Amino acid sequence: MKWDHVIENGEIVTEEAIYQANIYIKAGKIASISADKLDGEAKEITDAKGLYILPGLIDTHVHSRDGGATYKEDFYHSTQAAAAGGITTLFEMPNTNPPINNAENFNKQVENLKKKAHVDFGLWGICLGDLNINELQDLNELGVIGFKYFWGYAVNKNTYGLIYNYVKGMKDVIPPSNDGEVYQMMEEVAKTGKTFAIHAENSDLINYLTTKVKKKGKSDYETILASRPNLAEELTIQTGIAMAKKTGLRLHILHVSTAEGVDLIKRAQEEGYPITAETCPHYLFLTNEDYDKIGPAMKVYPLVKYKKDQDRLWEGIKEGTLSFVCSDHAPHTPEEKEGDLWNVPAGMCGVETLAPLMLNAVSDKKITFQKLVSLLSTNPAKQFGVYPQKGALQVGSDADLTIVDMNKQAIIKKEKLHSKSKVTAYDGVQIKGMPVMTIVRGTIVMKDGQIYAEPIGSLITPK
Repeated sequence: MKWDHVIENGEIVTEEAIYQANIYIKAGKIASISADKLDGEAKEITDAKGLYILPGLIDTHVHSRDGGATYKEDFYHSTQAAAAGGITTLFEMPNTNPPINNAENFNKQVENLKKKAHVDFGLWGICLGDLNINELQDLNELGVIGFKYFWGYAVNKNTYGLIYNYVKGMKDVIPPSNDGEVYQMMEEVAKTGKTFAIHAENSDLINYLTTKVKKKGKSDYETILASRPNLAEELTIQTGIAMAKKTGLRLHILHVSTAEGVDLIKRAQEEGYPITAETCPHYLFLTNEDYDKIGPAMKVYPLVKYKKDQDRLWEGIKEGTLSFVCSDHAPHTPEEKEGDLWNVPAGMCGVETLAPLMLNAVSDKKITFQKLVSLLSTNPAKQFGVYPQKGALQVGSDADLTIVDMNKQAIIKKEKLHSKSKVTAYDGVQIKGMPVMTIVRGTIVMKDGQIYAEPIGSLITPK
């Protein structure tokens, strides 16, 4: 037998076990996994002694700004950053320009992204109420990963771009959908069997509180938190779950940030409903107390909350209420992130630091290695219908591998990020446990922090 690539002597990590074996790759697939050396020649051999081999890691929540605001980020750089951080597949969010709101724009985006992709990618479709309710089935057939609804956001009439801070009376703006329109979207997505994911913040409450607290003339972090409290997330999750129960929808709660949110989701799951949820590193590793040190780089939506919320999120991970952790990579320029906290945009880089931060959590014994594989690989692949093509180390799966050195120590430095933007809340953070090789369908894309290959990524769709 002639193998394309053999990885020898490594410790394989799955969600069930850790064991030593060799992996044999042929034509981009895992051809064999064996504790014994198999006969044959190999074009390439990697000695992984002392290293851990994980099924390729997946980031389900990435905003690469392409097309649209590519001065902040583009897919070429975001996928380099993904590969540098051990990510082999990412799912691109649909609020681009143009948005992924119909079949034509889906196909345009695939053509746009595939020539820039250093890792494999899936595409989300966007729900815009009556604007594209009749387009959702076409998007489903083309192979969107799932559907995202930015609950409470208005839409620009001309570009279909999202308006994050809607004020009644804005010109050329379609107001946020009412509950009846949201229910209709859920009914339509339920027919596809795919995930309906929501950004869960109640805009009516936020608008009222923002107007109220702005009168105090303050722009410190606690004042901003008072304008977007835990209740804003709790109310929307509560409504979303109630509607999902009636429509039979597979509801997914994006970037959960509150203890109340975790409790509501857990209750719905215990009742047997297909409600899932994710969280992000900024909610797991930061609290409101970190703002004085980090500054506006820490501003994201939903906002980073309190220690009690952080503790409940970790509990939610350990008990299985939260299915996976993703980056919500949403870069802005350093200049945009400076100034009055009310006005700076929400978002920061995250795709490159996601896995290192979670590996450090393994080193700190916050989670097990097997749980990390569930959170960053197996669970996402199963949730979005790409398992076992992705998220698995088994014969026939894509040869997507993230090889990790748990003894390697590093310091996150913003100037070394591969994204166009260098805005991160983790500049100077010490890490123990780093991805040292990223392999996508048998090709080494990253080795020891260096990008090794030209764009080779391709679109993946649910089976």
